[in-house]
This record gives sequence, structure tokens and C-alpha cells, in this order.
Amino acid sequence: MRALLIPLAFAGFCNAARAGDISSVYTDLVWEKDCVTYAQAEEGDGDWADLACSGYGGYPVMVSYDDARESLFYGFPPGDMTTVWESFSGLNSAGPKVEWRIETNGKTTIPFAAIHRRSISDTEGENKSTEVLIVAKVAQPDTHEGCTIGLVLATGNPAANDQARKLADEKAPTFACGKDKRVVIGDAPAFGRVDN
Repeated sequence: MRALLIPLAFAGFCNAARAGDISSVYTDLVWEKDCVTYAQAEEGDGDWADLACSGYGGYPVMVSYDDARESLFYGFPPGDMTTVWESFSGLNSAGPKVEWRIETNGKTTIPFAAIHRRSISDTEGENKSTEVLIVAKVAQPDTHEGCTIGLVLATGNPAANDQARKLADEKAPTFACGKDKRVVIGDAPAFGRVDN
């Protein structure tokens, strides 16, 4: 029995050693200060713009703005950003802070998920908004695969931040964009592909 326990204990230690430490790092996202506009509407061509913003450790945040709706992409984007446009159907805006979930192995730190607060206007026309935490898989330089993996209703939900972190840590590393179904916690407003 003892001979069986020693290899099992060693295997468990090796797995624990391979898993890195997970923590959070926060970055600002203020368009005027942290972003560069690389495309925008010409006079009479509507109200849209595409911006590249600084993120964490060289990982960018890509912002696409169209008709008071925002689509954000965290990490290294694919060649065609129109394939990853997703937003709320209501008018919305992103908060000024991004929480990056970081895995650290020795001296290497890799952001694998981003959590970002969004404010969505009430579609009924009332002067109130709903707060939602977007949980996104961060696209890596070699795969360019990033997407929204979950939505956590933050309005009236004091556990929202913890729920978003748990979702990020458990789902983002293995989430298959375009195949796996995103998780929704609470009654979040409609979200998905929005063609303007």
C-alpha cells in the first residue's frame, strides 16, 4: 500500500508544480489616453471607429465602436475583426478598468482571461442601465483565438466579481471559441452578433 501511495503523492505534487499561480492585474482603458484610432467613419459614413488600446504586458485591447455599441477583443486579434464583433443589443459602453486573470509560472506571466464591466442602456427608454461583467478568453499570439466565454449580471449581485473570476479560471483556458456555449449568470441583457 505504501509503495502505491508514494508514486501517487509524487504525481500530485508534479501536477501542482505545473499549474501556475493565478492572480489579477488591473489596467486602465480610457480611449483618449490608452487608445489609437486606426480606422473611422468618413463624413456622412455613419458613426463608427476601430481602436487599438494598451492592455497588459503587450497584449492589446481592440475596440470597435458602431452606433453607440461597443465590441471589445482582448489579446492578439485575427486578421478580420468583423468575424469577432459581438455586443449587447442595447446601447452600451465599457468601464475604465480591465481585470486580467494572469497565470504565473516562474518568470513567465500569461493573461488567459479578461473581466470587464459594461453598462447597458435600458431598451425600454428609461434612464437606467444594467451592469454586466464580460468574461473573455484572451487571444494568444500563436492562436488569435479569443471570445466572450460568459456574462455575469453585476447589478444587484454582490457576488458578481467572485463569480466572474471563478468562471474565468475554470473555463477560459480550455474554452473553444465558436464551439463551446458561453455561460450566463443572472438575467443579463441580450448579447451576441450585432449587425449594424
